[in-house]
Amino acid sequence: MNAYDEYMKEVVKPMRAELVNVGFKELTTADMVNEHMAEAKGTSLVVINSVCGCAAGLARPAVSEALTEVENKPEHLVTVFAGQDQEATYQMRAYFEEVPPSSPSIAVVKDGQLAYFIPREQIEGFPMEQIKDHLVQVLNQVTSA
Repeated sequence: MNAYDEYMKEVVKPMRAELVNVGFKELTTADMVNEHMAEAKGTSLVVINSVCGCAAGLARPAVSEALTEVENKPEHLVTVFAGQDQEATYQMRAYFEEVPPSSPSIAVVKDGQLAYFIPREQIEGFPMEQIKDHLVQVLNQVTSA
């Protein structure tokens, strides 16, 4: 591993921890993604994490807050880290081929099928509270169906 990769690995530790600390499981390999997608029944909340400012100030806080307000929590909370766990991110995005890749982004998957997708364009430039409310509404709808 080169010095840049080693540096970035350290830099992203707190960014990873923000989601792990609220119950997310990191999927760091393509095999882990495939295993999750094949076996997960019910609703999965998938966060494609990123080092960018809109992930730090908007996406991760909105997701964390939404989980405290949603009526029925998703059965599975998983995350891949764009730019860090590249194979895992690529593999997860392959399950959402109908939407262009973006990070950060938030996907709601029900029984292995994409039920809803919030791309970066609906995160960047929006107030955190609006993103949280959007996600709460989506989760309440998908988890109750």
